[in-house]
Amino acid sequence: MGQKTHPIGFRTGVYLDYRSRWYAPKKDFARLLKEDRQIRDFIKRRFYGAGIPRVEIERKADALRVIVHTAKPGVLIGRKGAQAEELKKEIEGLTGRRVGLDIIEVSRPELDATLVAQNVADQLMKRAAYRRTLKRAIQNTMERGALGVKLIIAGRLGGAEIARVEKQSSGSIPLSTLKADIDYGTAEARTPYGVIGVKCWIYKGTLAKADPTRRNEVM
Repeated sequence: MGQKTHPIGFRTGVYLDYRSRWYAPKKDFARLLKEDRQIRDFIKRRFYGAGIPRVEIERKADALRVIVHTAKPGVLIGRKGAQAEELKKEIEGLTGRRVGLDIIEVSRPELDATLVAQNVADQLMKRAAYRRTLKRAIQNTMERGALGVKLIIAGRLGGAEIARVEKQSSGSIPLSTLKADIDYGTAEARTPYGVIGVKCWIYKGTLAKADPTRRNEVM
């Protein structure tokens, strides 16, 4: 029946930590969840070129802690931290709360599925040959130590009249193995012919058990 499970959601709370860590009563939950989405969308839109695969959010009373993972921390920090301070003030204006901002560098962007998908999407928007782009992305990821990688793109590839799907993979991707460290990311390439979707799976080995004290922490 084609039912699929999101690789990140499948492992969250078991081997992976939550990306939003806070507690709220039922009447406030929807509002805070929407606020989390607004913060993530704002940061990724404002610093699209900084290579931001994920944003983690922690809440405590009236304080908010935003942890931004980025492949280019210099773009977010700016000269003498000016860009980071400006971002902090913009988030405070958006939420009306005190904000603490942490910027963490992604040391190996070739092993981050979201960044790999974004890179493929950027190449497709520059009208690069899609088969060569997929092959090069998979080769770079495997050379950096991945045990497996799978890329799928779908849309009007090469400006074709009919949309179709192109898939390339290398190594193994054990999606049903719960403790397999599989990163998953998506991106969109907005071309003159329409939107091309990009999906990426990267298998990096076996996950260590998540810290239960941090996972169940009440924010």
